[in-house]
Amino acid sequence: MRNPARPAIEDKRGPRPRKPLKVPGHRRRGLLLAALAVAVLPLTLAPAGSAGATGTSGHVLPSLKRNLIAYYDFGHPVHGNRAWERDRGRSGTDIQLVNGGSQMRVRDRDRGRVLQTQQVSPTTKGNDDWKAGVYGPTGVPTLHAFNGVRETTVMGWFKMTGENPSPNSGSDNPDDRYGAIGLAGILNGTSQGHDVRALLELITVNGEMKVVSLGRRVDGASSQTFAADADWRTLLPQDTWVFLAATFDYDNGTMALYRNGRPVPGFYTLTGDPWAVEGPPEPDVASPTDPRGIKIGGSYPQNNKEGNPCNCRMDDLMFLDRALTPGEIRAQYRRTT
Repeated sequence: MRNPARPAIEDKRGPRPRKPLKVPGHRRRGLLLAALAVAVLPLTLAPAGSAGATGTSGHVLPSLKRNLIAYYDFGHPVHGNRAWERDRGRSGTDIQLVNGGSQMRVRDRDRGRVLQTQQVSPTTKGNDDWKAGVYGPTGVPTLHAFNGVRETTVMGWFKMTGENPSPNSGSDNPDDRYGAIGLAGILNGTSQGHDVRALLELITVNGEMKVVSLGRRVDGASSQTFAADADWRTLLPQDTWVFLAATFDYDNGTMALYRNGRPVPGFYTLTGDPWAVEGPPEPDVASPTDPRGIKIGGSYPQNNKEGNPCNCRMDDLMFLDRALTPGEIRAQYRRTT
C-alpha cells in the first residue's frame, strides 16, 4: 500500500521508485554519532560489579531477593568514600573496609574484584588487621530485619591465601595462635564486637580447628555450634575458592553447613537445649534487639582490638533473614560458579 504522505510519482512510463533522501555530510556524521550513543548507552549505565553475583545482573536467585538483607560483591565502593562498600541488599547497610581501605579490593584471576583480609603485624600488639564490617554501640537500625528473627542464612565465597590460624598478636608467647579464623557473621544486640547472633567461622573444637556455624538465640545467653566432621584444610584448601553457607533455625534449634552447594556432615558441640527453645511460648525467635553490626574477616569491626584475623579473600557475601533450603543454596552456588 502506498504511503499517502509520499505517493509514488507516475508518468507515462509507469511508477518510478522514490529517490533516496540526500543528507548533507555533517548531518550524516551527526546521525551516526547519535546511533552509536544509543547503542552503547545500556553498557555505560550498567553497574560495574565483580565477577560474582550482582543484584542487577540476574546472578542472585530470584527466590532470595526478598530476604537478601545485606549483600556485598566488593565491586561497588560508596560514592565519595572508597573505604566503604555499598550494600546491594535490601537494607542499605554499607560496611567499612577497616585499616586497608580501598586497597582491600583486589583483582582475583578467578573472580574479578574481591575483598582481601589479613593480619598485618603478627608480632605487634595492636589493631591494624584488615577486616570489614560495621558497628553501632546501640545497634544498627538498618539491620532491623534480624531483630526477633526466626531464621537466618550467612553465605559467600572464601579462599585461604596465607597463614591460618594467625599468630596471636595479643600474646607474649610467640608460638601462641588464635583459636579461630573469622569469616562472616551478624553480631547480636549486646555484642562488644565479637559475640554473634549468626556466624560462619573456623574455631577450635576439642583441640581441632573446624569449619562451623555458630549461633546465639538470646543475647547474653549460650551459643550453639554445629561443626563439620571433615578436616578444615580439606574443606578449605589453600588458594582455592570455596562456597560456604550456614543456616540457622532459632525456632527448632537447628543449624546446617553447606560446601559448594552440598550439605556438610557434622555434629553439635553442646547437648541439651542451649538456645532454650523447648516449651512455650512459640515460636522461638532471636532477641528483640537490632544487631550491633556485621563482622567480616575477624572480630571487632569498630577497630578497637584485633581478634581472629583471616588471611583470605572473600566475595559475594550474603546475609538473609530466612533459612534457605538445600535446593536454593545449591542453585545459588551454581549461579556464581
